[in-house]
Amino acid sequence: MSGHALLTIEDHRDLRVRAERGAQLGDAVMCSIVVPTEFRRVQDEYPILFRLNAERDRFTALAMFGFETGENLFLEGGRWDARYLPLAIDIQPFLIGGAPSQSGDKQVHIDLASPRIGADGVRLFDEDGRPSPYLESITDKLGALDAGYQASGDFFAALSRHDLLEPLSLEITLDDGSINRLVGFHAINEERLQDLNAATLGELHVEDHLMPIFMALASLGNLTELIARKNRRTSGG
Repeated sequence: MSGHALLTIEDHRDLRVRAERGAQLGDAVMCSIVVPTEFRRVQDEYPILFRLNAERDRFTALAMFGFETGENLFLEGGRWDARYLPLAIDIQPFLIGGAPSQSGDKQVHIDLASPRIGADGVRLFDEDGRPSPYLESITDKLGALDAGYQASGDFFAALSRHDLLEPLSLEITLDDGSINRLVGFHAINEERLQDLNAATLGELHVEDHLMPIFMALASLGNLTELIARKNRRTSGG
C-alpha cells in the first residue's frame, strides 16, 4: 500500500531516505519506464523495448533488467551493476504531484510507505530547513523525468504514424537448457526505418525523434549481455 504525501519541511523535516540499492528496497523489478530524452544514456546499459498500456491506446518505453517478473539481473551483492539508473528508478520513493498538464504547477511527493524510508538514510532537509544536496538532486531528476514524459507523446505518435514498431517475441535457451521468453513487447522495426525516404527522416530529425529511435534500435545489442547475466546468475557465477 502506498502512502503518497506532499513533501513539506513542516511534516518531513527529520525524514531520511535510504539511497542504496537492493531487492529489499524495491529494486527487484524486471523493467522500468524510460523517456526518450534519456535513451542515449539508457542504451549504454539496457535493452529498450516498448509495450502497449492496459488500455492499448499508448505505448510506453521500457528499460529491461530481466526476463521474468521480479528479476533484476543488475542487482549484484547489494549494488546496481550499471553506470546509469533510469530516472524512474533513480527518483524513488519520490514522485511528481500536482497538475498533469505541461503548464500546471508541479510538486514533489513522497511515498511514505516505501521501504526506503529509514532512520539510517540520507536527510532531506538540513538543520536550517533547507533542502539537502540529495533532495536538490532528486528535484532536478523529477523535473527531467516530467519534461521527458511531456515530450514523449509526440515521439510515440511519430512511431505510430510511420509504423516503426513491430511485435517482438524472444525465446532464449540458456546454458543450462532452460528456456526464457519475452512476449508482449515491441521493438523498432529496422527494415521499416531503412525504407523511410529522406524527407521523412529529415522530418523526424527536426522533431528530435530520430536520435531516440536510433538509440532504441542500438540498445537491442544489450540483449546479448542480458542473456549473459542470466546465464551467470543461473550457474551461480
